[in-house]
Amino acid sequence: MRIEIRWATNNVAEIRRHATELVAVAPDVILSHGSAAVGSLQQTTRTVPVVFPIVSDPVASGFVDSLARPGGNITGFMTTEFSVSGKWVELLKEIAPQIVRVAVLRDPTIPAGLGQFSAIQTVAPSLRVEAHPYSIRDAGQIERDVAAFAHAGNGGLIITGGKESLLYRDLVPAAAAHG
Repeated sequence: MRIEIRWATNNVAEIRRHATELVAVAPDVILSHGSAAVGSLQQTTRTVPVVFPIVSDPVASGFVDSLARPGGNITGFMTTEFSVSGKWVELLKEIAPQIVRVAVLRDPTIPAGLGQFSAIQTVAPSLRVEAHPYSIRDAGQIERDVAAFAHAGNGGLIITGGKESLLYRDLVPAAAAHG
């Protein structure tokens, strides 16, 4: 057995280069983590089987036709069922019943950001909570949005999944504390 490993972090050009290198080796299968890597592999090969252990929404991303019947050469596991995101609002309301607003920090350019916010929007009215979306793409804007939201009171904060959420994981609580 031969194992080839590539690690490219979030550098798109490096991810593409690694995808090309891996396909050129003619492996029996490629294990690929995350949407950026799977997307690059999808553009590089339609024949080498690609298995992903984590992608937020493989159907919306266009990697598979459906979860039950993926089709093509790509298959794997979805990170979470989006309806679970609605549960976050319920938990916030249990922890702090006075909450009437929730700021939802999300990356609107990825399926997870859209799917999770949609589930939150569905549940929020039944709990008498208003859901307000905020983009999590720019540090300065995050600081301003979170601080302004926190200053108004009776609010909660939900951060949806995605690489930007990890990138700004320290900034968000600090901005909320200063609000």
